Formats: sequence, structure tokens, C-alpha cells
Amino acid sequence: MSAHPAGEEEETAIDRKRQWRLGVLAAADSKALMERWSGLELDPAFEPVRGPETGLLMLRGRIGGDGAPFNVGEATVSRASVRLECGTVGHAMALGGDRRKATLCAVIDALAQKAEFAGRIDEALIGPLEAQGAARDEQRAREAAATKVDFFTMVRGEDS
Repeated sequence: MSAHPAGEEEETAIDRKRQWRLGVLAAADSKALMERWSGLELDPAFEPVRGPETGLLMLRGRIGGDGAPFNVGEATVSRASVRLECGTVGHAMALGGDRRKATLCAVIDALAQKAEFAGRIDEALIGPLEAQGAARDEQRAREAAATKVDFFTMVRGEDS
């Protein structure tokens, strides 16, 4: 007997893929996102369900990773929810105040839930944006590594 009902495993895989897409979209450079989106030549009709709106999100942290939680500060975020003509609803949230990006990400989320668009979106939009993000992160890591300073201590012998 399976630990999960038959459809639950499939839903979990779909949820993971959707989370992956939304993560890539949220981290994507706005300009690169807009350029790739225009290349897809998709222009679905949609209506806003919520937003787009910009607000603040409280960031929490812990000292040493296991101490008592405390408020580190706030971050600006934008979010949007849209409904396509067919009724599919998409949601998105991204750091910063770019409401246009949040709306576009919500539209992409809604479209990607439709089987006829998901593969095309993943191949032509999400995959390349993920690769650009990985390259950007790698470049930043190299730049940070170039400024790394290693301190060492030389132990001197006892003077007798």
C-alpha cells in the first residue's frame, strides 16, 4: 500500500516544478525577462485579481542559526495575481518595486499551468533565465573570492 494517494505524488511534482519556475522568475533580471518574453510572442488576455502592489516584508534571522529569532530589517517586494480568460490564476512575488515584472511573472505562472504552454515556457524562457542567473552567481562568487584574505599565524619556538 502506498503512503500517498495516487494523485498526491503527481501534484507534488507539479508544485515543485511551479515553485522552480517562480523562483527563477523572481530572481531573473527584469530586462532579460522582458526580452525573452517578447521573443515568445505570447500576449494572453488577463485581468488583475490582486495588485500589482509593492510593500515591505520583514526579514527575520537567528544568531548562530539556532538562537532566538529577531527582526533583521525590511525588504521591498512586489506581488501580483492575475486571471487568464480561461480562468487559470497565476501569482508572483519578487524583491524590489518592479510591479510590471511581478505582473508578467504572474501571467507566465498562469500560462505555465496550461500543458500547451508549459514546455515552450520552460525551454525558451525559464531554462535560459536560470542559466543566466547561475552565470551571474558564479561571476559574483569569483569576484568575492578575489577579495578573500587568508590570515595565518606563525608559531615561534620557545627561546631558551
